[in-house]
Amino acid sequence: MDLTVIWTLVIALGVAMYIILDGFDLGLGILFPFARREDWRDTMMMSVAPVWDGNETWLILGGASLFAAFPKAYSLALEALYIPLIVFLLALIFRGVAFEFRFKAQTSRWAWNLSFAAGSTVAAFAQGVVLGAFVQGLEFEAGRYAGGAFGWLSPFSVMTGVGLVIGYGLLGATWLIRKTDGNLQDWAFRAARPLAVALLAFIIAVSLWTPLSQPEIAERWFSLPNIIFLAPVPILTALLGLFLLTSLYRRVEWPPFPAAIGLFLLSYLGLAISLWPYIIPRALTIWDAAAPRDTQIFMLVGVLIFLPIVLAYTIYVYRVFKGKVQPGEAHY
Repeated sequence: MDLTVIWTLVIALGVAMYIILDGFDLGLGILFPFARREDWRDTMMMSVAPVWDGNETWLILGGASLFAAFPKAYSLALEALYIPLIVFLLALIFRGVAFEFRFKAQTSRWAWNLSFAAGSTVAAFAQGVVLGAFVQGLEFEAGRYAGGAFGWLSPFSVMTGVGLVIGYGLLGATWLIRKTDGNLQDWAFRAARPLAVALLAFIIAVSLWTPLSQPEIAERWFSLPNIIFLAPVPILTALLGLFLLTSLYRRVEWPPFPAAIGLFLLSYLGLAISLWPYIIPRALTIWDAAAPRDTQIFMLVGVLIFLPIVLAYTIYVYRVFKGKVQPGEAHY
């Protein structure tokens, strides 16, 4: 049994769950300034109030697992990406404070609305910048980061930052389609359409830019027989994107949210295929960065106990609070 691969899958699960679950409530914050009425914003926040704290549990799982199972990768990633990661965490804190204070505020509610939107947008953009810098690769020499304080900043990382803001906005809009009705749902349909088109354009741009700039990734995708075995990923992405757009323009209520999640998961799978087996691209493989086997076993016992509990709690909460959120309905 290769414990290093198991830990890689645990971290991949934590990151995927965080992207999906916290992605749509970050998306609501990104859409917040564009909602025309205050009662719409109340309903938007009520739709995520029972679940948004639990969504961020998966970020802790991913970060703690990386520290425990791949300490060398953890230290190198922090050294290289310190600034965008700090910005990301501060934005999450700022957003969380705004979420709590907005329910109590009266005359200053406009300020907390702005704070919630700003924190959500900055957090999403910083995540995208980290992703872009990670995919594009960072400069390392003799096992140390050598790229400088802003080595993570590039046109590609800025593009992925903007792309993730758009993607999270789409998740938020499709979540509202699922959880609301009436005028707010109509507005969510109108918002989701251009966001879906823009996200598909960014997926295409990243899919072309990455192999063109990195020969190793081009070899992974376009050499024989890989191109045959890996072809289902872009084909499914294209078909799912078409299905999402069709559902939005025909105003079918149930498919947009799972279709948007599917686009994220397929993009995530594509990145995993491109980067495997590196945990720090072109610098460290998962086996180079792995903790000693005894440490992996010790930590895995805790994960095997608590991961099912977190999964069960997540499923239970979403089942309890399923259904539409009505204006004026309080879940908080």
